[in-house]
This record gives sequence, C-alpha cells and structure tokens, in this order.
Amino acid sequence: MSSLFHFTAHRPWPLPRSPWVMHQTWHDLLFAHWPVRIEDLRPHIPPSLHIDTYEGQAWLGVVPFRMSNVRPRLFPPVPRLSAFPELNVRTYVTDGTKPGVWFFSLEAGNPLAVQIARTGFHLPYFHARMECQPQGASIAYTSERLHKGAPPAQFRGTYAPTGPMVFSQPGTLEHWLTERYCLYAAGDRGRVHRGEIHHQPWPLQPAMAEIEENTMAAAANIPLPNIPPILHFARLLHVVVWPLSSI
Repeated sequence: MSSLFHFTAHRPWPLPRSPWVMHQTWHDLLFAHWPVRIEDLRPHIPPSLHIDTYEGQAWLGVVPFRMSNVRPRLFPPVPRLSAFPELNVRTYVTDGTKPGVWFFSLEAGNPLAVQIARTGFHLPYFHARMECQPQGASIAYTSERLHKGAPPAQFRGTYAPTGPMVFSQPGTLEHWLTERYCLYAAGDRGRVHRGEIHHQPWPLQPAMAEIEENTMAAAANIPLPNIPPILHFARLLHVVVWPLSSI
C-alpha cells in the first residue's frame, strides 16, 4: 500500500493532509466514451458545478469493471462484501478549481455495499444482477438493474485489450477523460460535496468492445449518439478514497 504514495508528481494538486478512509482495487475496466451535448447533461447537474469539456465537447462514459479489496482504512477485507462487479455512468465537471467526475448512476452487485455507498457518500448507487467473467483474453460483462423504484437499465457486452499498455500524456483526450482525482456528489437539500481520490496513473490499453445492449445512459434520460464509442482498457488499479466534504 505504501508504494501507492511514492509517486505523486502526476497529480494535478497535492494529496489531502487528512487520512484516506477506504481502499479499493479495480480490475478489468473498460472506458467507453461518447461525445454528448452539454444541453442534455445540464438538467442533471447542480448549477454550482460547471460541465467540463475537452476542446468544447462534453463526454459521457459507461464504465464496467469489478472491484476487490474494498475495505475501510485499518480493516481487512470482509468476505462477500469486499469484491463485486460495478458499472458507472459518468461525465466530467468542475467547481472552478478541481476537475472531477459526476456520476449519473453506479450499479453494484452487492446490496449491502449499495446501501453503505448511498448513505455514506451520497452517490446514486443501484443494486443490479451482474457478472464479470473472463473468456480467454476477453471479459464478458452483464448487468441488469434490480433496484426497487429505479428506472430499468441493462448492459451486456464483451470487451478486451487490443494493444500494449501506455500512460496517457497531459493535453490528450485520453488523459483528460481518465486522470481525475476527485468526484462530486449532491447531498441533502442539493448541497454539493467533493470526495478526493488517489491512484497511480492509469495503465491504459487500446480496446475493442461488442456491446449487445446498453440502456445505461437512457435510464438517466441522456441520449447517446449513434456512433462507436472511444474505448480504453485497464487491467488493474489500486485506489484510495477520502471522505466527502462540502464545497
């Protein structure tokens, strides 16, 4: 774990001085990104946050992966609670000082983890029936939302890396989409919170994907263009998370 903090020069701002509170390991992650209209995102994001753009273009990501070693600081992983698939739908925002991630939804295959995340981090987690299975060099991934009272949402597809690992360069779209070190969330009465995160630079690979079903963005009332997404794959990343703070 200590090696996670040996290299911080890639960060856009210093590490928080307070202790982190949660550790996670992310596996077999696909970034699937589409360009979207700012007008389609704006109604879903608090007015105090600006929609972040790359050369004037807003983006939406659908990101399936699986997690392990999910645990609070100073505690070991707990069987049946510390490893499960997750899938998020996200865009990119800033409060004017720190660019970060805004989540429209996060599916998780563990109902207790969903309850903890919704309560403790004010994030729109939903319980789903999920599978993330290796098939040779590929990952077969399915998710079907089960959350009571939530709009239906499904994802089904297969994806795989197609080339060597590289670290993205500052100024590129790949770097802008992935190298984000905080998230934003809306709490009680619409108050906006920010949560800091830390990890090493993303070990990205080019990827392919055969997406058979994807209603994740539609469930958030955000249309996707009928074009292929930009794809990136990451095999493994260790992440630590700080508690939310009001901004």
